Amino acid sequence: MVAPSSSDGERKRLVAAIEQEQRQKRRRKLERLRQIQHDHRMRLLVTAAIVVTFLVMGVIGYMVNAVFGVMYTSGNESSTEGLLYPIESETRELKSLDGVWNFVRSESNNPSQGIREKWYNDDLARVRKTIPMPVPSSYNDVTEDAGLRDHVGTVWYDRKFFVPRSWADSGDRVLVRFGSVHYDTIVWINGVQIVKHEFGHLPFEAEVTKVLKYGQENRITVLCDNVLLQVTVPQGKVDNQAIDNGVEMVQSYTFDFFNYAGIHRSVMLYTVPKLYIKDVAIRTGYDEDVGSGTVDYQITTSANETDNLQVTVKLYDRNGTLVGKDLAQGQLQGTASIPEVRLWWPYLMHPEPGYLYTMEITLATIGPVGDASPTVLDIYRMKVGIRTLEWNATAFLINGKPIYFRGFGRHEDSDIRGKGLDLALLTKDFNLLKWVGANAYRTSHYPYSEESMQFADEHGIMIIDECPSVDTDNYSQILLQKHKSSIEQLIHRDRNHPSVVMWSIANEPRTGRLDADAYFAAVAAYTKQLDPTRPITAAIAVNVNDDRAAQHLDIISFNRYNAWYANAGRLNMITNRVIEEAQAWNKKHNKPVLMSEYGADTMEGLHMLPAYIWSEDYQTRVFSQHFKAFDALRKQHFFIGEFVWNFADFKTAQSKDKHHTGGTDGHGEADDFPYLTAYTRVGGNKKGIFTRNRQPKAAAYLLRQRYYMLGDLGKGQLPDDLFLYTAPEALQQTKDREEL
Repeated sequence: MVAPSSSDGERKRLVAAIEQEQRQKRRRKLERLRQIQHDHRMRLLVTAAIVVTFLVMGVIGYMVNAVFGVMYTSGNESSTEGLLYPIESETRELKSLDGVWNFVRSESNNPSQGIREKWYNDDLARVRKTIPMPVPSSYNDVTEDAGLRDHVGTVWYDRKFFVPRSWADSGDRVLVRFGSVHYDTIVWINGVQIVKHEFGHLPFEAEVTKVLKYGQENRITVLCDNVLLQVTVPQGKVDNQAIDNGVEMVQSYTFDFFNYAGIHRSVMLYTVPKLYIKDVAIRTGYDEDVGSGTVDYQITTSANETDNLQVTVKLYDRNGTLVGKDLAQGQLQGTASIPEVRLWWPYLMHPEPGYLYTMEITLATIGPVGDASPTVLDIYRMKVGIRTLEWNATAFLINGKPIYFRGFGRHEDSDIRGKGLDLALLTKDFNLLKWVGANAYRTSHYPYSEESMQFADEHGIMIIDECPSVDTDNYSQILLQKHKSSIEQLIHRDRNHPSVVMWSIANEPRTGRLDADAYFAAVAAYTKQLDPTRPITAAIAVNVNDDRAAQHLDIISFNRYNAWYANAGRLNMITNRVIEEAQAWNKKHNKPVLMSEYGADTMEGLHMLPAYIWSEDYQTRVFSQHFKAFDALRKQHFFIGEFVWNFADFKTAQSKDKHHTGGTDGHGEADDFPYLTAYTRVGGNKKGIFTRNRQPKAAAYLLRQRYYMLGDLGKGQLPDDLFLYTAPEALQQTKDREEL
């Protein structure tokens, strides 16, 4: 027997390996064929599913709107009464309770302890160690305590005050009025609960005549709760999160500004007669043919019956000259006329902008027949501006002339005092608004102080007045009722201001949701019911094709951050995108369009050439590229305004930037709103053209040149320092011709 050679063994192993490889190739080929067949079947199934989906989509959409339309019921809305801004007059006295109050922070895990233990029955200092706290002010930044800055839950205030004995002797009523407490409030005087109120940024009051001690010391106690939930306006969430030594309650919210809290505006005690002027509503008109203005008025009193009452309305010009008068009996309504009226005009639209008349209202009893001297009961004075508003598919008009808005989004925000009323800061801000040539701003994203509204009236600054609904989501009937209530309180407060030219019913709501259609249909209809004389808008941030709310608005406002959140650093991706989006909104809805937010964060003092994000140079270039888009759109006669974000830098939460980049909406679906990204804030939002302490960045000078050049008064009214001297004008013109 001969043994096989080693070469034969190698040959057999090689043949076997080749056969094995061929079998594996056949197996893989078979698997690929099976996969192709499977993919083909799946594509057929998916195609069929898509076809079926499109066939039933309209039916589903109809059913969804029908269902949510039924869910969002109407008819049980509350109605605000009174709340005239407190003044002194011949029949009214005023006492401020502003100053330094005593302050106690509750434990976050035991927020109702003070109510259970009735802290309001005694001085807070007797139950807890107190610290001094200024009023008005946010409490968050006054101390060096991070726990107070980030506190979630309730805090307590109290202070002592005296009431003159003469107030009791006069028989007058006494009311206490809060300009704003954020967010939820209960107030006690001398241990007696007098009022509860929900919503920050809006006033509330209560009569306290019977609970005061006249000629003696009194105590006022205030409970303030800053917790935001999914059924508050604005919305938020509270979670218990583990910390190094236990568990802590943490507040989260999607809006991009700090949730300051506390007694933010003034607290006033004021007197009114027993029978007094409780409310005033006016509407103004203008007859161009004869040059006369009118003030239609409706007076509400504290009396149920008004048959024996009369009101005399007098209108005085800036010099104190009587220019109009009317007398109404019984119904207490009528019309006062002003011949050769001076109209209220926006800043840089007339040499005398913001012209106001003083309206004097005298309430009296009607005496017996033949008695020429009715008994005066109450006198109230307020400022009024005479102007008309109109809007159509392409334009917005004041006094019959088209308006182009040049403005800002803003915040009530400053160092230390947070959102607390500061008249020095308010004065500075309006000086800067006029310095930069603006004629408008939006009260983003909540109602601003009544004092700021008065400033706007006087300076001719138009206001888009926004309710506190920001990043609205998770729509519900409870949320809808509160949303409506916040709008009703806002309109009731601000309806008589000539500066208020538009109502904004939300900022950046999640309007891509299916239920957004019915929800905002209800909100818009309610707003128009309350005030049909002004258009409504909302700052929309979703894509034009996904939005379901703009159809219910009169003016389309959109927010977009080209070259910042989208295509950061790409200055060549701004102009065309802005033009195309504005055109798309107009084409879809056939309504006027304005851009309510655009901009870029900027660190003051940072310069980089070529321009680079976060530098002052980059912010300036971003603005310039937007200006090109705006001017191209203005020629198309539907684009009515531009609003920079923001007027000044402001504080935000210590978290990632809440804005614009894509992701999910918290429901596992693509966000209908291109937001939520990972830029961490450095000291807050830096998109202001002014720093937080109101110093200009480079873009402020560029914007100033544009806003003044867009004004209606001509070059003769331009500031001397608008363009600094560089060369003789004749030389510059020669060079311009040579270049041509």
